[in-house]
Amino acid sequence: MEHRESVEVRSRVSSQPHPDLRRIGVVSDTHNNLPNAARIVELFNAAQVDCVVHTGDITQAKTLEVLARLEAPLIGVYGNNDVGERDSLDVAARRLQFEFVDGPLYLEWAGRRIVVVHDPVTLPSPAARPHDVALHGHDHRLTQESRDGVLVFNPGECAGHMPGHNAVGVLDLVRLETEILRF
Repeated sequence: MEHRESVEVRSRVSSQPHPDLRRIGVVSDTHNNLPNAARIVELFNAAQVDCVVHTGDITQAKTLEVLARLEAPLIGVYGNNDVGERDSLDVAARRLQFEFVDGPLYLEWAGRRIVVVHDPVTLPSPAARPHDVALHGHDHRLTQESRDGVLVFNPGECAGHMPGHNAVGVLDLVRLETEILRF
């Protein structure tokens, strides 16, 4: 199966800046922890996010089945731990009408240019392709910082590898502010 290196997704959630697309949920590295995935769905549904971005390491299609309970669309990139289950993840994503690609994924929502990758070392330079927001996962560490005028955000651990540190994030695209939802 051929996989795309870099894609600009044009879908119901990303084709045009949408006036109501203001709050996005950000999740990474779910690593097939199904109870945590169910809790993540509850948190994002309660937060009434407009869309959820997964920054990779879903690990198994069963996780996508749980994430199908989201009230918001799901879009994202694959991570390094998705390689072994990639075919089943692709099938499940298509069936559930989720959009997942190999990063970087470039989006423009609410007038903000966003780049999504799994591993932060693969983040493109803003000089190479200007962006306002960079979302990543991979290292299971909370990152909320400005680098060269770009908001870099990773909500951190949510797979249960570090008990007591599970979190997902909400990004307000209008104010460029982040919120951490711990569980």
